[in-house]
Amino acid sequence: MTSPHIAILLASYQGGAHIGQQLHSIAAQSWRDWSLIVSDDGSRDDTLAVVADFAAGQPPGRVRVIEGPRQGPTANFLTALAHAHDGAAIAFCDQDDLWFPDKLARAAEVMAGDAGPVHYAARTIIADETLRPICGSRRFPRPLGLRNALVQAVMAGNASVFSADAARLLREAAPHALAAGVISHDWWAYQVMAAHGARLIHDPRPALLYRQHPRSTVGRNDTLPALQSRLAQLMRGEFGHWMKANLRALAPLEAGMSPETRETLARCRRMQTLPGPRAARALLAAGLYRQTRAGTAALVLSAAAGRLRTGAEG
Repeated sequence: MTSPHIAILLASYQGGAHIGQQLHSIAAQSWRDWSLIVSDDGSRDDTLAVVADFAAGQPPGRVRVIEGPRQGPTANFLTALAHAHDGAAIAFCDQDDLWFPDKLARAAEVMAGDAGPVHYAARTIIADETLRPICGSRRFPRPLGLRNALVQAVMAGNASVFSADAARLLREAAPHALAAGVISHDWWAYQVMAAHGARLIHDPRPALLYRQHPRSTVGRNDTLPALQSRLAQLMRGEFGHWMKANLRALAPLEAGMSPETRETLARCRRMQTLPGPRAARALLAAGLYRQTRAGTAALVLSAAAGRLRTGAEG
C-alpha cells in the first residue's frame, strides 16, 4: 500500500502538565513515517522544555517548533497548516490527549490508494483529567456530507487525519478561514472537505483518550449540561454568526466546487437573511440536518425563532 508521510500538527499553550504523555504516545505509533510540528502560542510554563527534551530523542529534523500567532487554538492550527510540506498527509493533535498506538496506521490504511482528498476521523474515549476512561464518544448514524457539515461539527479535530490532497486544500483555504474568523478549525475542515467532495470516513473504533478538564469549555457533547449549553447557543444567536463566518470562509473557494455544492451554500446564505418561519422552511428545503432528530428539531426551532438570521448575505 502507499506509504504517506504524516505531518502531525500539535497546537500547544501552557501544556507542560500533560504534553509529555501525548508526545510519548506519538513516539509509540506503529506508523513510523511521521514528523511533528509544534506550534506554540506563547507558553510560559515548561511546555517548550518538555518538547525540546522529546525532540532530542528523535532523529534530527523530525520535530520542529514554530511560533504560533497567539490568537487562540483555532488560529494556531490554521497557521500551522502552512508549515507542512506539500505531499504530506496531515494529522491534527491536541496537547493533552493520549493516542492509541495504531491511530496513524489505521488512518493511513483507509486512505491508501485514494487519488482524491480523504478526511479520516475516529471516535474517542472520553477520559477525566487523569486519563481515567469515562465513556466512548457518540456514534453518528446519519450520512456525512455538506448538508450536515454546515450545521454540525462531527469530525473531531483531535482524531482527524487528512490525505495529501486534502491537506493541500486545507492549506489553500486556511487564509480565508483566518480572515473570516471561523470559530473552530475542525468544523471548518469538515466543511472544506465535504464541499470539495472528499471521501469522509468516521471510524467507529476509538483512536485516543480525550482528556477532559474540570473547567473545559469545549469538549464532550453528550451530557445534559453540554446539550443545554449548545441549545442556549442556538437560541442566543451565536450559532448563526458562527455559520456566517464559515460560509464567508468558503466563498473564495467556490470556483472549485460542484454546481450542487454552490447551490447548497447559496441556499444556506439565503436562509440566514430570512425572518423566522421562512428561515425554518428554507433550512428544511435546503436539506440541512444534524445527526439526531432532536438536534435537527432544535436547529429548526432556532431558525423559526429568528436566531440564525444574520442579515444581508456575504
